[in-house]
Amino acid sequence: MSDITIYHNPACGTSRNVLALIRNTGDEPTVIEYLKTPPDRATLTQLIAAMGVPVRDVLRQKGTPYDELGLGDPKWSDDQLIDFMLQHPILINRPIVVTPLGTRLCRPSEAVLDILPKPQQGAFAKEDGEAVIDAKGQRVAKP
Repeated sequence: MSDITIYHNPACGTSRNVLALIRNTGDEPTVIEYLKTPPDRATLTQLIAAMGVPVRDVLRQKGTPYDELGLGDPKWSDDQLIDFMLQHPILINRPIVVTPLGTRLCRPSEAVLDILPKPQQGAFAKEDGEAVIDAKGQRVAKP
């Protein structure tokens, strides 16, 4: 294991791509399937603080009870939104990656490249075939 942790949902393509990018450096991260093992309040609060983003930026809407619960309403406080995420872990957007270089919600998956301590070891393409890393381990420029 390395000093990298990924809060992962194996049913999510972005999460699978991020995990593969981490492994493409030669590191084997600690994988926390957060739907099976959700973070506690202290951990979730620490992750959000470490990312330096508003709590609302960590809420996932697609495929969740977000709309049903009315979470788009500005009446909800950060603490209340965290309560909802703890009650319904599917509301936690993913993947969240923690490395010695930072903590980040890695959407799009290439966002993980900025916080990985080691370089990519070779070519990498996402599940959809989009090239991210070339044969020399260099980031492919976006048009």
